[in-house]
Amino acid sequence: MRGLPLHAGARRLDDDCAVLEFGSETLILNHDTMAEGTHFRADADMADVAWKLVASNLSDLAAKGAEPIGVLLGHCLGDGDEQFLNGLSEALHTFNTRLLGGDTVKAPGANVVGLTAIGRATHTPVPSRCGAQIGDEVYVTGTLGGAMLGFEGASEHLGAFHRPNARLAEGRALAPVVTAMMDVSDGLLLDAFRLAEASGVSIALEGEAVPVASTERRADALRWGDDYELLFTMPVGKNPPVDAAKIGEVLSKGFAPLTLDGHPLVNAQGLGFEHR
Repeated sequence: MRGLPLHAGARRLDDDCAVLEFGSETLILNHDTMAEGTHFRADADMADVAWKLVASNLSDLAAKGAEPIGVLLGHCLGDGDEQFLNGLSEALHTFNTRLLGGDTVKAPGANVVGLTAIGRATHTPVPSRCGAQIGDEVYVTGTLGGAMLGFEGASEHLGAFHRPNARLAEGRALAPVVTAMMDVSDGLLLDAFRLAEASGVSIALEGEAVPVASTERRADALRWGDDYELLFTMPVGKNPPVDAAKIGEVLSKGFAPLTLDGHPLVNAQGLGFEHR
């Protein structure tokens, strides 16, 4: 896709959202697609699929400190349509956003849904993955690994997998003070690796400092996705305005974009969920 003609607002496709200046406003746009067999099981409750589709898109807006305006839906008609609409309604009400329109299509054999989320920036410059500075401290909100345990059937963590939160309020509070920010959707290690590469730095993480839902599964929790927490960097000595754990620091660029407990990770392969 990088070979296609890109708008300046695409940020060279190094970010999860497009950022467009429009009159006195800065608009934030994101699009995510979910497919049966890749993102959800064939027997999944389509209400939960709809919820996660909304939450995952709004999580990207949260990482930009954006306030949602509305969403556009692309939906393949099929089994579970009523449940899907119920889950969509619940998510839109919960996250205080509205449906702007979209399209439906009949496509036998395919169960694919997509959503475009549109928001307005609450602070400029809009945070990106590219701004981490040498000497910054690295933080993450919330607890990681709950979605993994919910996927595996742990009853107390089912909500983390089926109905994740989007950290919209936290993103708005953080936008004026972070140097870089993104959401953790594909696994902490992979997303930290991406943030380091985009910023041209190295990130050193302390595994034991990362809040996880199960200490016995810490290594897995660092690689599992679907947590939708916020990963961000801030200048040393400044305290985040939200609850977050300090998990590492930003160093000058070395041969490894990421180190975990002093061990260099030079390749993104195997660090988390990749879409190819």
